[in-house]
Amino acid sequence: MQLNGSQIFVEVLCEQGVDTLFGYPGGAVLNLYDELYKNADRITHVLTAHEQGASHAADGYARATGRTGVVLATSGPGATNLVTGIATAYMDSVPMVAFTGNVTTAGLGKDSFQEAYIEGITMPITKHNFTVRRVEDLADTMRAAFRIAQSGRKGPVLVDIPKDVTAAVCEFTPKKPEPIRTVTTFNEEQVKWAAEIINGAQRPLVYFGGGVRSAASCQPLRDLLKKAEIPATYTLMAAGVVPYGDPMNIGMVGMHGCYTSNRAVADCDVLIAVGARFSDRVALNPKTFARNATIIQIDIDAASWARTWMLTLPSWATPPMC
Repeated sequence: MQLNGSQIFVEVLCEQGVDTLFGYPGGAVLNLYDELYKNADRITHVLTAHEQGASHAADGYARATGRTGVVLATSGPGATNLVTGIATAYMDSVPMVAFTGNVTTAGLGKDSFQEAYIEGITMPITKHNFTVRRVEDLADTMRAAFRIAQSGRKGPVLVDIPKDVTAAVCEFTPKKPEPIRTVTTFNEEQVKWAAEIINGAQRPLVYFGGGVRSAASCQPLRDLLKKAEIPATYTLMAAGVVPYGDPMNIGMVGMHGCYTSNRAVADCDVLIAVGARFSDRVALNPKTFARNATIIQIDIDAASWARTWMLTLPSWATPPMC
């Protein structure tokens, strides 16, 4: 069937299960807002007082529901106002898709009124971003954005849509959302090595982060702590994963954490890091953090192994140089 870009925008949102969208209107996205108004019974639009508020609202929605947060803003200052919310989602691995309007494709790169190269601006704080230059590419680009946001280590994706693309017409074919398949890979020798180290530990400690919640692995972690009787500490992103009254929960670690948990990190002989980073809020002094421990890190993002504040890791945990 023949649809214009704005109609395709709404249809793909519905196709992806989106029923709530946060945003603030502007000239470059008026066509999209006209179509959203016509489909108010299918998608609830939450109007905020500022685009930054919309991006934070989409972030909070994703954290609370586990679904992808969606935000919409106009070109130029509207798009740049999203940056703080997008960066927050990126740092905390929160699935979000940000849609921005832009000047017409003919006006791109010509310092047009309220033009900003938002694709380049957000490149360091998104998993991926797109500029849609042909209406024929809009539907599949949106589908890819939702897939990327929810796959692997979750995070924000930006889709920039020039105004003329929202008015252009093309053939549209509905599709069912592709299932997200996260393939977990591991080295059997590494697992055996880790098991031997843990079994031989006298003072093991689990340090877990928000990755446990993102992976829907809260209960398996609780089961492990109970079975192995290993105490655990956590980052702010993982608060509540293990109940506060659980005897294995010794409190949050780091600058804003508890004395008991920080002392446990200093005294442990094996530290098992699960879905957590070694940030400066946790490893305040990298040279002394868990200085007596062998560190075993389990994370969906292999790149995080290289960002462990130069902590001493076993040779297998060092990612290959690119």
